[in-house]
Amino acid sequence: MITVNSLSGGKTSSYIAVHYPADYNIFALITVNDRKCIFPDSKIRQIVSDKIGREFIGTVEDDTIIYTMLDLEQFIGNKIDWVVGMPFEDIMIRNGNKTYLPQSNMRYCTTDMKIEPIKKFWYDNIMKPVEMRIGFRANEQRRANTMMNKLNTDNIEENPFIIGKNKNGTNKWKTIGWRTPSFPLINDGIFKDIINKYWEGKPVRFSWMNNCVGCMGANPFYLKHQWEKNRNKIQWFIDQEKKSIIDYDRCWRIDGLSYEKIINYPKQTELFDEDFNNCDSGYCGI
Repeated sequence: MITVNSLSGGKTSSYIAVHYPADYNIFALITVNDRKCIFPDSKIRQIVSDKIGREFIGTVEDDTIIYTMLDLEQFIGNKIDWVVGMPFEDIMIRNGNKTYLPQSNMRYCTTDMKIEPIKKFWYDNIMKPVEMRIGFRANEQRRANTMMNKLNTDNIEENPFIIGKNKNGTNKWKTIGWRTPSFPLINDGIFKDIINKYWEGKPVRFSWMNNCVGCMGANPFYLKHQWEKNRNKIQWFIDQEKKSIIDYDRCWRIDGLSYEKIINYPKQTELFDEDFNNCDSGYCGI
């Protein structure tokens, strides 16, 4: 079976890329058009633009993730295919050109900007069931079980794909079996400490957290900390929230707590990167 490594830009999936070589390594990048989030290095912007096949302006993930993926490709000596969906601003424009924000109980952002671009790459380039390595560690069996519950009797995940157009111009859909998830780190008993130890001194730069800096499922104290680290990106999330409240009276968070209120919290004791973990950051995987 053809093998695929699904890469997120973090240490865990990068560890898989090194230790479990695959036929394809695929990285899905979240992009935005707002120039307040512009990636600062114009030469690197052009490299990324060439990789994704359209102009790259910036991302609301930590900028370091761009260097991570470029470093990792050199480190493993194999090509990494970069894929993208629509820019984040565009996927939120729905129902009459109004801004409709995703929330933690409906993460269509992950679906539209991570999962769907990977599926499209599979459809355009492979079109047969693959073994896709997922970066769940040895203590994340529950997450693996949730993913495995989606499989059919042949242990293949089936999803709808657009295969053409109907005569009336609507999309023609077909359900196709496309991947069997596998979890090599669970199988081999690999925990976070082993992964962190491996990357010590290696020539790959990693960001503090590798999902969106303003993830709607994140701990408010994490978001306040991100405001101190990435003000331009958190401001982007505030701007989108203001647009959505005008159109739908909808915040990023299901509890209705606006990001503008969060960043105006009085500063607590000094916070450090080590004070947070994946759960605090609203971590979600594919």
